Amino acid sequence: MLSWKLPRLLHITQVPKVFHEESIITGYRQPWSTAADCVISLFQMSNETLNIWTHFLPTWYFLWKLLASLWVLDVWSDSYTWPLVVFLVSCCIYPFTSSCAHTFSVMSTKARHICFFFDYGALSLYSLGSAIAYSAYSFPDTWLPSVFHDWYVPIAVVNTVISTGLSCYSR
Repeated sequence: MLSWKLPRLLHITQVPKVFHEESIITGYRQPWSTAADCVISLFQMSNETLNIWTHFLPTWYFLWKLLASLWVLDVWSDSYTWPLVVFLVSCCIYPFTSSCAHTFSVMSTKARHICFFFDYGALSLYSLGSAIAYSAYSFPDTWLPSVFHDWYVPIAVVNTVISTGLSCYSR
């Protein structure tokens, strides 16, 4: 019979300082885990379980919404739908990247940093997708012929790059 041996969860005193999370005392997964251990740990209650699942499940919902939109809308010839597609793609990328980052962040200290670099970048990309959709669909009519509207998305791109860079640098 197939049985899984779930990895033992650790106390904050049992993990290196780089793996510590503020206000989390117990429930740490074993540092330097293998990829298989990381995936198996998804099925036990650790300090990351809810964070991972609350990002992973919405990924599939937004992917379903994206595919349904591509099926129903004439995306290729109607440029009015492009901001929606950009937004939905960012809605798929961000939670998936975040769930992967939190799942595999205990593989090593280097993997932890790389995972969260991707997490920060995906969050910034989601912010950019939101800005693009907002610019296309929600700007008040009186603001459309303005310098503010003309520069809104380019400034959002710069914000995405700078915020990702600063977030990564802070680690």
